[in-house]
Amino acid sequence: MDEKETRDLVLKKIFIIFFAVVGFFTTVKLAIIYYDTNFNPYALPSFCSVNQFIDCDGVAQTTHSQFFGVPLACWGLGLYLFIIFLVFVDKLQQIEFLGFLKVFKNPLEYICALGFISFAISMILAGISIFEIKKICILCVFTYFLNLFIAIVAADLNKSLLESFKVSIKDFIDAIKVKKYLFSLIVVMLLAGSFLTYTSLTYCFAPQVKRHKEFKKYEKMQNDSPFKATGNILGDTDGKFTAYIYTDYRCPICRTYNVIINRAAQELGGFKIVHKNMPLDMACNKYLSKPFHEGSCTLAKYSIAAENQGRFWDVNSEFFEKQPGNEKEALKLIESMGFNMPKFKKDIESDATNERLYSDIENAAELKIDGTPTIVINGKVYAGIKPYYELRDILIKAGAFEREGK
Repeated sequence: MDEKETRDLVLKKIFIIFFAVVGFFTTVKLAIIYYDTNFNPYALPSFCSVNQFIDCDGVAQTTHSQFFGVPLACWGLGLYLFIIFLVFVDKLQQIEFLGFLKVFKNPLEYICALGFISFAISMILAGISIFEIKKICILCVFTYFLNLFIAIVAADLNKSLLESFKVSIKDFIDAIKVKKYLFSLIVVMLLAGSFLTYTSLTYCFAPQVKRHKEFKKYEKMQNDSPFKATGNILGDTDGKFTAYIYTDYRCPICRTYNVIINRAAQELGGFKIVHKNMPLDMACNKYLSKPFHEGSCTLAKYSIAAENQGRFWDVNSEFFEKQPGNEKEALKLIESMGFNMPKFKKDIESDATNERLYSDIENAAELKIDGTPTIVINGKVYAGIKPYYELRDILIKAGAFEREGK
């Protein structure tokens, strides 16, 4: 190798190291964002959550931000560390006890192939981000192009890209022909497979995936729930504490949460659940500035009237499941359930019903509740839908207990 070739090789390595180090620290930041959004409830929004579309935090909260239960940021960390290792592998080979690293014959070819493979995968992720998640992570996009730059810098201009892949594959095949390398590969693959199986099954690094699967399970029960409650009382009347659940009958996730709440009341004792109406509808909610869940005020009044006939929870579940589109459909549903309709219609328009509805809305405002579903336990506000396993833990910590046989 002449002086010019040596100088060019050194420059290549310097650029590759520079890009890989930048990529490493970028993915460290992405890993921190991932941790904060999925594990740290007190974390502030990151600097790259700019709006509804440019939102690193939003992307990190989706199920697409992991692969086999491991955050994509961690896969990126592994990639950049491996690239840095390949840059120095020729030096490491000269150390006596690291002589086995001589199996890496053409490190720049491997870096080139890895860079282009990573960029291709990145373009798939970009498509998912734009067209499915409808959010982008600017730090992720930055690493996508870093991968391309690394591949271009590592490429041999006298060879085609296909040649780099061929060299990489040939060296790999030659390596595993040696028994000790084949054995090492099998051990590494078994360890990696075991680790990825564990992370995929436990979701220890991907709680958002576990929550998503949990919600999907209860979404399927929305129209045929095995946990439906009847009457006006949900839970134990003599329980140690009361959980107040604020919902809106036009709120999609409230439908799912209704199934979860009913299950909690069946399987746990020592508390009762009291429903509070918080319709996000300008017809009765003065705290709204624009139309949102239109018609939910009417359904809220109907649920209060149903309570006067001792069947609040029956109607509550029916409203969530059937989603009557207007007053006529709602009244037809109520009539089909065998209510005393003259009394029901009178109760709908009563002052007591209106006072009860406005009182619930005011209670929500005092607690600074601005969305549904929200549950209040011992004065602590838990906004948003909680998976059953999370809600169960919250209730048990508050004093609930497992019912016998559950």
